Amino acid sequence: MGHREDLLEGAKRCLLEKGFLRTTARDIVKESGTNLASIGYHYGSKDALLVQAYISLIEDVGEGFEPGLGREMTQPPGSPERFQEVWGAIIRTVPEARAIWLLSFELMFQDERISEVRKLLAEAQKAGRSGLVSLFREIPEADVDQESAETEGRFYMTLLNGLMVQWLFDPDSATTAEQLTEGLRRVVREAAKN
Repeated sequence: MGHREDLLEGAKRCLLEKGFLRTTARDIVKESGTNLASIGYHYGSKDALLVQAYISLIEDVGEGFEPGLGREMTQPPGSPERFQEVWGAIIRTVPEARAIWLLSFELMFQDERISEVRKLLAEAQKAGRSGLVSLFREIPEADVDQESAETEGRFYMTLLNGLMVQWLFDPDSATTAEQLTEGLRRVVREAAKN
């Protein structure tokens, strides 16, 4: 690996161990075996490097949203069964990705002290919305149109954030994929009456 990749891997380890706000440039350098000048040269700033490391960690978690164990999604896209299957796969990532989800909430609840970071993360969240639509509809992410990302993607992102709060706070009482799907079925039935 070169310095760029070493820095990214070191930054990921630092984020998982210390979080965003407590990680220093020196921590990253020590963990990556590089030097301080490499951060500026390859990423521009420590914060930009940490954002890239965070995005990489989230992308790794996102890969776990597939059912796993060599198994593809089995339920038809758009069906309640697919909805349940995807949320079940997402929930199964929580135990092993707990530190990453906690890091997400650390970043969400910061004020303007890290406005540059928030701006970069807002851009990454747009891609996340498209990724979620892709997963539920089983279409390539590049084929997700802007309107779908801005409507369905926001819906799924809102559910994702709410579920993660529950699963991080109290896994024993958190909403399951089955409960979430039954809730959706009931909401759709009530909406159909009007």
